[in-house]
Amino acid sequence: MPITQSAKKAIRGSLRKKAFNDRRRRAMKEIIKKIEKLSKTDKTEALKMLSSAFKAIDKAAKTGVIKKNNAARKKSRLARLTK
Repeated sequence: MPITQSAKKAIRGSLRKKAFNDRRRRAMKEIIKKIEKLSKTDKTEALKMLSSAFKAIDKAAKTGVIKKNNAARKKSRLARLTK
């Protein structure tokens, strides 16, 4: 357990950041799973959802939830999957 006031404050901040990061990661993973599922049945619908997936992936990369190359790899694989 933290003893100093600054350590307690740092824990509160890190928990808040973790909540935001978890929310970003969950949104990204959900849209990716939807597209992967849709691509097996309806490619045109999956293609329409691709831009929203790219948006979620880019936001996660911008805020540091995932790294830049990881985002590029995810986007590339999704694009290849929907074609």
